[in-house]
This record gives sequence, C-alpha cells and structure tokens, in this order.
Amino acid sequence: MQATTLSFENFHEHGVLFANVLRARREAFIVRNQWDLPETMGMEYDQYDTPQSRWLAVHSAAGEVLAGVRLTPTTARCGLYSYMIRDAQLGLLDSIPNDLLYERAPVDADVWEVTRGFVAKDLSSSVRFKARMHLVLQMFHTCKQENIQHLIALLPSNWHRWAGRCNLHMRPAGRDMVMGGTEYQAVWIDFAAMME
Repeated sequence: MQATTLSFENFHEHGVLFANVLRARREAFIVRNQWDLPETMGMEYDQYDTPQSRWLAVHSAAGEVLAGVRLTPTTARCGLYSYMIRDAQLGLLDSIPNDLLYERAPVDADVWEVTRGFVAKDLSSSVRFKARMHLVLQMFHTCKQENIQHLIALLPSNWHRWAGRCNLHMRPAGRDMVMGGTEYQAVWIDFAAMME
C-alpha cells in the first residue's frame, strides 16, 4: 500500500493512476451512493477538477485505488466557480444547502477544501483503517508541501468517531444536515497544530 499526491504537473509520472482515482470516485459516489454527478468513460468528475487542485490516492503498486480525496485551495477560481463549500454557501449548487457553515466561507491561501473523500467498499476493517491512515499521512505531507494550515471539509456526521483514531484535530464548522439520506457536517481540520 502506498500513497501519492497527484497534480497536473506530475500526472505523466504515474501512468493511469489519475484515471483510476476518477474511476474509484465513480464507484463510490455514483454507483454506491447513487449521486447524480457527471461521468464519462467510467469516471466521475466535476467543475472542481482543475489544475488548482491536488488528488491524494492510496493505492497498490499495480494502481488499484483504495482511498482518495481532492484538495482545492479556497482561493481557487474557474469561471463562476471557486470551491464547493463556498459555492454552496453562495447558492450556486442546488444539491447542498447554503446555510452549511456557521460563518462566511474562507478565501485564504492557508486554507484548502477537502472533497470527494472515499475509501473503497470491499476492504476489511483492518485494511480500511490502514488505507485511512495512509490517506491522513499523505494529507499531512501535502499540507506541509503546500503550506496549508487548515482544511475545511463536508463529511458524514460520524467524523468524530474516527478523527481521534486518525490523530486529526477536527471541530464543527457548520450544522448537521441530511443530503441524499446521509447526515453531513462541515468541519475544520487543523493541520497547523500537527506541524508544531
């Protein structure tokens, strides 16, 4: 099991890994969760998959993706869009309530958004935990490399059950809400505290 941070700069160094991340996202979000998202060639994507983002993948040596997330700076811009949580707050996304945060969505070079986090379905609990830990360590490495102090994420509301086991400093950033039959909550992840 290994972890890689992908960007438009290094895709060419990793063969089909980026395509496999998008295939794994399709499996997690369109097939399993039955979300209505764009897809093509067996891959899920959206307007936030731009050169400004980074994609973290936990994978086998053969490129099978076990877990992943996307990181996007809160300073990102692409046409009408910035980043998912802010765009939801601004009323640009119908699928996410605009009152998801307690305060205004940040636009700050030190703050990035985490989206499209998943762990493959058919993993044993021990492999799932190992994949999640590899993902957290890769997030920490990427945060150091990109000078990210804080992350903001929209996660299933049970995040507090596993945050401590993954050594993540997390706190609520918004209310609990039900989307697609699942409870979600916006949360802050403080990587600055972990870097001290």
